[in-house]
Amino acid sequence: MHSIAVRAENIIDTFQDDIPPEDIHLQPYFGYSTPDKIIIRGRVLEADTSRASNDTPSLVKNLAAMAALFMTKEVEGETVSLGDETAISDEEGYYRLELRRNNPPAGWTEAVVKSNRTDETVHHPVLITSETAEYGIISDIDDTVMQTKAWSSRKNLWTSVTGSVGSRYIFPDAATLLKMMSGSMSGRKNPVFYVSSSPWNLHGFLEAVFTANGVVRGPKFLRDFGIDPTKMITGMHGNHKGNAIDTVLAANPDLPFYLIGDSGQHDPEVYRDAVLRHPGRIKGVFIRTPGGAGMDEEDRLPLKEIEALGIQIFAGETFEPLLDNTF
Repeated sequence: MHSIAVRAENIIDTFQDDIPPEDIHLQPYFGYSTPDKIIIRGRVLEADTSRASNDTPSLVKNLAAMAALFMTKEVEGETVSLGDETAISDEEGYYRLELRRNNPPAGWTEAVVKSNRTDETVHHPVLITSETAEYGIISDIDDTVMQTKAWSSRKNLWTSVTGSVGSRYIFPDAATLLKMMSGSMSGRKNPVFYVSSSPWNLHGFLEAVFTANGVVRGPKFLRDFGIDPTKMITGMHGNHKGNAIDTVLAANPDLPFYLIGDSGQHDPEVYRDAVLRHPGRIKGVFIRTPGGAGMDEEDRLPLKEIEALGIQIFAGETFEPLLDNTF
């Protein structure tokens, strides 16, 4: 089936007309820093998906807006540039630019990326990790920060396709916890990163929801739902999250991290494996038990193993007990 799907996609691409320059758009994703580089990420698409982040009270309009996020053609082989650095979009439209880090100020900055064929310029937000950061935070999104009911495929699908920016529910305890830990309320500058199995198509929508609800801004590591010779639709959920955690830790080699997630999609197991791969790098693991999912023995066992290593753990329906902690 995988082989047939790849061949079918290649045949469809062969018969598609060349895309006129005016229909090509750069979609910026949040970038991040390493000790010696600045990583800029984005995607070239045949459609401007920004309207899908607009808030509407109409179910039909919401369905159309969400459909627009997925009914796009990825543009391969487009050259983008920033100064003397260039990158070429891959078969799924993704591009990545790596710049030398020349002591930029900590915090958020913007990199202006240009499409060499259309001359379109797009501002790409980039988070520069502060040298004064005490630790970093890696948080899941679905049912950790934003209610999606991902533990139920039927409920998750309905929430995903009918929700608007204004209708999506952000857990107040998660928003407060992230503000507290990041230092948004105390002047500290601890970076926050988000790992999620949501597709990259939802990057702009998720950021609009976060902004509307005051959720701490952070680079997101989402999931590729494309079909290519190495995978069918996407890699495994745990592999994606584990790889994203590895990338964030490698980019911040001098920082310990807290991992925040939920029990609905086996985050305890994913986080336990990350703890074992990175001894001494994880300070704590906090897990929400979303309604309807609870905690089974399969989830409890990894948390017990993490606690046995002397790492702080928490599991509960709400993060409110953590709001009195000093991290």
